[in-house]
Amino acid sequence: MGFLVLHGWQGSGPGHWQTWLVDRLRSHGESVSYPELPEPDTPRLDRWLEALEHELTRQPDAPVVVCHSLACVLWLQYAHAGAVGAHAERALLVSPPSPSAQLPGVEGFFPLAVEPAAAARAAGSTLIVASDDDPYCVEGAERLYGEPLELPVHVVAGGGHLNADAGYGPWPDIERWCLTEHGLEH
Repeated sequence: MGFLVLHGWQGSGPGHWQTWLVDRLRSHGESVSYPELPEPDTPRLDRWLEALEHELTRQPDAPVVVCHSLACVLWLQYAHAGAVGAHAERALLVSPPSPSAQLPGVEGFFPLAVEPAAAARAAGSTLIVASDDDPYCVEGAERLYGEPLELPVHVVAGGGHLNADAGYGPWPDIERWCLTEHGLEH
């Protein structure tokens, strides 16, 4: 099984759960791609889509895709564009931001007009993991993404943006989900 881990706006540093996860998966002998997406401080959707498509074509099989923050919107935009290339075995979308977050320097990621069928075609299954108090998605990921896209949402109470600043470095439940698809309640 291969993994593709995609960081969000401004990347994921050494204390972030994604960096920890990549190390853990590799220690299990898994093939993991963890690319630096172009210009993480001032991302443009067209450049990130190009990088995503490049990474997907490099995968021998449909990977497990693990996204954080703006990379969740990238994945959904990829699904909206038709996901004509490779797709994912399954996708994990952690802390998708809201358009109301108005991330400075971010270009083209919103509006998002993906339909449930497109999200379903992009991955064999998709799970959203989000906090009930994410400052980058005050409307709530369940209402903004889960319900309209007909995707299950696992809500973490009091988790903030589910990043290193919120205390999410090592995260065994995410590792377990990656390796077994269990560990997070749907």
